Amino acid sequence: MKRVSLVAAVAVAACFASQSAGAQTLKTVKDRGILSCGVSQGLPGFSAPDDKGNWTGLDVDVCRGIAAAIFDDPSKVKFVPLSAKDRFTALQSGEIDVLSRNTTWTLSRDTSLGVNFAGVSYYDGQGFLIKKALKVNSALELNSASICVQTGTTNEQNVADYFKGNNMKYEVIAFANADEAIKAYESGRCDVFTSDVSQLYAQRLKLTTPADHVVLPEVISKEPLGPLVRHGDDQWFDVVKWTLFAMINAEELGVTRSNVAEMAKSDKPELKRVFGTDGNLGEQLGLSKDWVARIIKATGNYGESFERNVGAGSKLEIARGLNKLWNKGGIMYAPPIR
Repeated sequence: MKRVSLVAAVAVAACFASQSAGAQTLKTVKDRGILSCGVSQGLPGFSAPDDKGNWTGLDVDVCRGIAAAIFDDPSKVKFVPLSAKDRFTALQSGEIDVLSRNTTWTLSRDTSLGVNFAGVSYYDGQGFLIKKALKVNSALELNSASICVQTGTTNEQNVADYFKGNNMKYEVIAFANADEAIKAYESGRCDVFTSDVSQLYAQRLKLTTPADHVVLPEVISKEPLGPLVRHGDDQWFDVVKWTLFAMINAEELGVTRSNVAEMAKSDKPELKRVFGTDGNLGEQLGLSKDWVARIIKATGNYGESFERNVGAGSKLEIARGLNKLWNKGGIMYAPPIR
């Protein structure tokens, strides 16, 4: 019995030692004084720079929230624009600390790339953009169409599955990045541009006359998008996912950018836990007790970020849809802070 206990104790100690050795990213970021965040090369509403180089978007807000939680300063982020092809390599190599770039959570990516998805920041699905002049009302009318698509994404496989499943012929014309694909589509090199529906709305804004193009009603895939980190550092994984969860929970609790200071004074048990006036949940993450307040002051809650960047308050005007909270008709849901 003593020998078994000793072996078990050694195994547990080795496990903790391994976890401790891997838990370096938060310390590295703190020592460096800035977060390195991988984003898209320019996707309006999600991650895009203005003419002065200031980045905004739903994915950008996740990174600013992480920086706020760590440094109490959402500006302490270096944004690294990455193509779909290069995004995973940049994360694996340590060039970036977190990838927050309209990336779909799939089994193969979760298991073969050495990464962990930290949650879903946007529930999406693949669709088709087409010129109104072609008078096509359904994707089922696209037999023999030529389709512009970006390489290194899930879109190519989804198109193959959809057309094969519906016994339709098609031709794929692939491009290295989304900007090349949308330009080729506008110039007439293909009939249709396919991508996640959110990206279709964003890319349509880049066209000369956006109103001349329509997103077809069919959504042919599930594309849960979210931030991701490297395998092997559970503490950093926790920091990133709970930053996203804090934004979602804040909306559910009615905590906004404008009322966060007042709500932090609440005597409600749930809010006291959230704001660190009862317990040390922030410290368990390696952060300060007021980590949630820091995040919401910087970005607002999830709903505020959504509306400002991609929703009714933005140029994209995308309906909230599945991304409504679970108790408002959608499926957006976060584990509780307790």
